[in-house]
Amino acid sequence: MENGLLARLLEGHEKALDRDGVSGTRLAERLAALSEIGDTAEGGVDRTGFSFEEKQAKEQVMLWMREAGLDVREDGAGNVIGRLEGKSDGPAFAAGSHVDSVPNGGNFDGPLGVLTALEVAEAWKGTGFVPPVPYEVLIFSEEEGSRFGAGILGSQAMTGDLDRAAVDRLTDNEGRPFSEVIGDYGSSEEAFFASARDLAEIGFYTEVHIEQGKLLEAADLPAGIVKGIAGPAWLDIRFAGSAGHAGNTPMAGRRDPLVAAGRFVFEASSLPPSVSETAVATVGRLTVSPNGTNVIPEQVELTVDIRDLDKDARDALVEKVWETAERCAAERGVQVELELASSIDPVPVEESIREELREVFRAEGLEPMELMSGAGHDAMILGRHMPMAMIFVRSQDGVSHNPAEWTDLSDCVQGVHLLKKFAERQMERMAGK
Repeated sequence: MENGLLARLLEGHEKALDRDGVSGTRLAERLAALSEIGDTAEGGVDRTGFSFEEKQAKEQVMLWMREAGLDVREDGAGNVIGRLEGKSDGPAFAAGSHVDSVPNGGNFDGPLGVLTALEVAEAWKGTGFVPPVPYEVLIFSEEEGSRFGAGILGSQAMTGDLDRAAVDRLTDNEGRPFSEVIGDYGSSEEAFFASARDLAEIGFYTEVHIEQGKLLEAADLPAGIVKGIAGPAWLDIRFAGSAGHAGNTPMAGRRDPLVAAGRFVFEASSLPPSVSETAVATVGRLTVSPNGTNVIPEQVELTVDIRDLDKDARDALVEKVWETAERCAAERGVQVELELASSIDPVPVEESIREELREVFRAEGLEPMELMSGAGHDAMILGRHMPMAMIFVRSQDGVSHNPAEWTDLSDCVQGVHLLKKFAERQMERMAGK
């Protein structure tokens, strides 16, 4: 029986986009093939990091890489490197993403970036084009973080950014230590940390990804230019009060931490516009103790996810959120403890790179719309060490991390052409021509 995803992808595909060696049918077939690895009843996929399913997906792509003429290897972190030699040696132009997913995730987040990068190599093979410098297709392990609560592990291992003590503390959602998980995967902690590369080997990194938002759809554009990746800061907050019986404790004099937390959550949602048009603050986790129907809570723990592309604005928002938590606690007579659990700097895309992308978009007859990435990506990690670019393709209804995640094949193929043209221009510069 024909794969349902394949049939849907091919329906309505603009055949005129199948040019310059690029094949929409080949891309669709590969997206559909990956959708069957770890497939769920809802039409999504379960491919958590370092799982059998993630490894199976990598092995399938590695087979396609070899058929396309790439030299392929897998490092100790499970990262896959497919390399196509160029006319000259020197740092490579790299592109890629990941193939792991969140539980019951979609079929485009990650795999599209990998297969787009591979389709560029396929197009060159079909037309006889030899890149000016080496070209690498990368698949990074455990980008999503759904297994350990800590994502982008593969790209951080490749760049050498991971703290060994922090990795040793990781346990997965079944309570298994990282050392055990990586051992079952077929590697080891020693090999994992030995996967750090000499980053002088990579001169540029680009990632194609679905937008995971609605801006391109609202503008009726198939793709857009990422102007930067927002830096997240996580603020852990604990409100502590006095537990009591819900029926016997008068309202006057109660020290209810949930009331303070509720007031705080409401007020925190109004703070981002005061520092930036692009800043956001989200409370996505809240734990109430003892969490009984007839019990006044004793404590409430929550985390605020704060992001912006501008570091100063992001940090100013962290300060405002902190002050708001302290005020809400004082108003309700409860105690509050705050800790900045993590803070990652934003990664802007250089103006010269964005201008190059604008020219590429115009050459493809597209309006070069620019937008921010609120989500983290492997490009955020590599972008700390080298020039980086990202191209977003349109997401239907902005749905992501869900079986309903969808991007039309024509938009996917347009992403291939944009990456291909950008890579060719950038590699000419890297070769000094």
